[in-house]
Parts: sequence; C-alpha cells; structure tokens
Amino acid sequence: MNLLVNGIKLEVEDSASTYPSHLQRPVLLLIMGLGLQLIEWPQALLQELQDAGYRVICFDNRDSGLSSALDHLGKPKLTWSLLRFQMGLELHPAYTVGDMASDTFALLDALGIERAHVLGMSMGGMVAQRMAIAAPRRVLSLCSLMSSSGAKGLPGPTPQVLKAMMQRPGAQDEASVVAHTLQVLQAIASPAYATPPEQLRQHISQAYRRSYRPLGIKRQMLAVMADTTRAALLAQISSPTLVLHGRSDPLVPFACAEDTARRIAGATLLGIEGLGHELPQQAVPPVLAALLPHLLAAQLRTATSA
Repeated sequence: MNLLVNGIKLEVEDSASTYPSHLQRPVLLLIMGLGLQLIEWPQALLQELQDAGYRVICFDNRDSGLSSALDHLGKPKLTWSLLRFQMGLELHPAYTVGDMASDTFALLDALGIERAHVLGMSMGGMVAQRMAIAAPRRVLSLCSLMSSSGAKGLPGPTPQVLKAMMQRPGAQDEASVVAHTLQVLQAIASPAYATPPEQLRQHISQAYRRSYRPLGIKRQMLAVMADTTRAALLAQISSPTLVLHGRSDPLVPFACAEDTARRIAGATLLGIEGLGHELPQQAVPPVLAALLPHLLAAQLRTATSA
C-alpha cells in the first residue's frame, strides 16, 4: 500500500494488512539500506519474525522503490561533495538522514503505532539510530545491522569494493545495469554465504523492473555523507540496542560496528562470521539467533516497567 506521510508517499508492506490479528502484536519496523527496496528483505526472515509473534512492517525509503521520487530536488554533485567532505567542509544534501527518520515516525503515526522495535540495515541503521536519538520513548529496541556511527577516522571500503562502486553502468538499460550491479554485489558478498550468480542476476532484474532510481541513490548517499554529527549523539540512546555486523564486511568494516557499540551505553555487539555487506537468505538463521533474544529481552523489559 502507498501512504502519504511527511509530505511524500511511502510504499509500505504491513503484515497486519494480510493478518488483522497482527494489529495486537508488538511492531517491528524494518528500514532498508542505500538505494535498496523492501523486496531485499529475505522472505524467510519476514516469515520467521511473524511466526515469532511480531507485526512486521517494511517500506521503500524516500527516493527508492515505489515511494516518492524526489527528482525535483535536483541532481547531486557527488564528486564535488566528496571533495568537500574530505576537506571537512559543510555539505548541502537535498534532505538529511534526520528527514528520513521523520518519514518513519510519520509512517508509524499514519498506522496508529505509538512504539515499535526498529531494525535498520546499513543506511537504514543510521536512520534507526536517528530515530532512537530523536524519540527514545517510541523506540522499544534498536538493532543497527551492518551499519556505522559515521564517526571520523573509521575504516572504509576495501580497494576492490571502492573500485566496483566508483564504476558506472555502460548504459541505463536492464542488461547494463544488471551487469554493473552484479559486480558490486559480488565485491561486497559474504565468503560463507555465497549466492549463485544467476540467482543474483534474476533478483537484480526484478529490482530493476520494479524501480530504478540512480538519482535517488545519489541523493541518499549525499544525505549519509552529510550526517556528521550523529556519532556524538549516540550516547543519548537509551533504547536496548543490538549492534549486529558481518565480520567479513568489505564495505563497512567490523570496526565501524565496534565504534557504534562503544558509543551506546549497554549496547550488545555481535559479529557474524563470514558475513559480508548483504543479507542473503542463507544468513537468516544466524541473524535471527541474535535478533530474537534481543527483541524478547526488550519486550520483557517494557512489560516489567509498565
């Protein structure tokens, strides 16, 4: 379903739309990463979370998927912005990570939800962190998955990943975009959870046909680059926090997770061996093994303090 929130439209999937009984369940809101769509969440993960008793909500971020495209905000000058970023100069994004956090609160409001568990992946983890900073009472628990504090001095992508990401498709047709995206995904893939190339190609094609927003990706990227104050604010987070990260992540190294966990009082840090910067179907069991106890502990804590 498409909901008008915060002045834009967000494409939303809510398990309560299919199963009305889920309206009585605790809510788990899933926030996807840079340029990715809600279809990237593994179906096995969504089903297991529902089976565990949660109302599961996921959505396309602004500027991605079937949510509002904000092309009227212009084409970001990424090369120039990157130079300014490296020089420590102020950036001027079309919107901020904080604005994206406001989208999520407006989404919860539209659905009549006061409080929710929040899990964000990669850029989505940054949005989730902003939510927990801005309105701690509304965030029952926080899970920052393969994300970062954004602090200065943290390690960045490996040279191989950086090279793959700096390249561009030869054209904007499906075959060219699929070939380019496949190279990027293989560069950030998990050593322990390999996905056959043909399966990856099929999924990339599905995503391309659903929505292809290269300018949206650039605007989101600039928002992430400009979010330089978040690290210093993480100490304000009081929601029970799980920092979950692949130990083989070549895009956002594990040191970024360690830094995030250090900055949030009481946060639990768990590394998944052999996981890169992706969430393949095969990695769902170790993710759930960490996530479900975290959610349950937060739920029990909420019940005892009520």
